[in-house]
Amino acid sequence: MRKITWAREVRRTATCRPSANAIRCPSTASECRSAPTGEPAYASLRSPPSWDVADRRVYVCENPNLVAIAADHWGSDCAPLVCTDGMPAAAQRCLLSQLATARAQLCYHGDFDWPGVRIGNHVMREHGAQSWRFGAADYEAAVDGAAGLGQTLTGKAARALWDEGLMTAMQRHRLSIAEEALAASLLEDLKPP
Repeated sequence: MRKITWAREVRRTATCRPSANAIRCPSTASECRSAPTGEPAYASLRSPPSWDVADRRVYVCENPNLVAIAADHWGSDCAPLVCTDGMPAAAQRCLLSQLATARAQLCYHGDFDWPGVRIGNHVMREHGAQSWRFGAADYEAAVDGAAGLGQTLTGKAARALWDEGLMTAMQRHRLSIAEEALAASLLEDLKPP
């Protein structure tokens, strides 16, 4: 009964949100190659491609705006970037699992707020991602350079599984910082080799 319930939930979720947003994620699927070069594309649950990412770094972000910013800035030269669009739904979880199985080196960044930390915990725990400029030192640097871009940090605190000091730093400064506010530093990692 548990498998049937799970299958119904995946089908329902896949119908509501059937694809994951990505840019330049190497694959052998013709539908991915047919997207305009340098433009974000959607990977569908209905026709999973064969990913060509073994031992390659694939960046994972929380917010679709960062994918758009990266596409505008680097175009077809952008490093592979996948968006969870908040807490990963079925399509995003499947894509991240496929990439991890294909031996991609997943690197996650999200909003410096409690939901962002929870999403980071999920992506790192479930898909073996590592932190991408998403630790206590990165937060401290973001606070120093925030210049009014942050907002008051609210909600229930969450411990970051990858960095014990992140929760303490966030509680001390009580400032949430959106991922897009850090686009300049994140774009440095997405630039062409």
